[in-house]
Amino acid sequence: MMNGGFSMNDQLTIAGRTFRSRLMVGTGKYETFAQMRDALDASGAEVVTVAVRRVNLDQREESLLSFIDLDRYFLLPNTAGCQTAEEAVRTARLARAAGLSNWVKLEVIPADGTLLPDPIATIEAAQILVAEGFVVLPYTTDDHTVAKRLLDAGCATIMPFGSAIGTGMGLTSPERLRRIMDVVGSRVPVVVDAGIGAPSDAALAMELGADAVLVNTALAKAERPVAMAKAMGLAVEAGRIAYNAGRMGKSAVASPSSPVAGLLTK
Repeated sequence: MMNGGFSMNDQLTIAGRTFRSRLMVGTGKYETFAQMRDALDASGAEVVTVAVRRVNLDQREESLLSFIDLDRYFLLPNTAGCQTAEEAVRTARLARAAGLSNWVKLEVIPADGTLLPDPIATIEAAQILVAEGFVVLPYTTDDHTVAKRLLDAGCATIMPFGSAIGTGMGLTSPERLRRIMDVVGSRVPVVVDAGIGAPSDAALAMELGADAVLVNTALAKAERPVAMAKAMGLAVEAGRIAYNAGRMGKSAVASPSSPVAGLLTK
């Protein structure tokens, strides 16, 4: 159905699976599991990421997974906390063996205090996991060359940061993100991951041409996480519609909003 040029069937597709929402959300840093559950509900997200190391894989007692409706949300295990390619591969294998998913959000972040991904180790791990049949969604830098290498490795998305994890600094280098979209965006979705601090950041990412955004800290550490989750979902939707609508061109010269030709003058 079309409404003013906007298609209601404008869905996100990753590795053949479609999602209505283009907002993905994380599950860390909330004060309580109940608060997390309510924020997930308000966000409208369908993809929910969970750190494998936070999940009790032996017994699913009252824990994180007890507050996530697996019939409603698509669970995306991530390798948060892994510092080497070997650790990340082992963690992904463990998650799949435990029945979580053969999808994995790949994160390889060295212990150097920056929380920036290790591009070489990420590419190495991605190659191994793709060869083993995983659907790999890699968290990476905003370098288009690294993005191309991950694409060539067979990754299902490219997930560059907007800025460093947890900073809330927004998109510090929009032109670098746009370059990644130009290089790989026609082949796999580009998901802006990390650094988004406010709904305006998410809307900007979508207006630039991102296919989705992933948000965690901006929701969990807001004064009212549930309200912020609702706002973030609306911002992502608005940004996507604006991108499809096509914004006006910028001009250094002012132009009147109303036509002046043909006006009667004294």
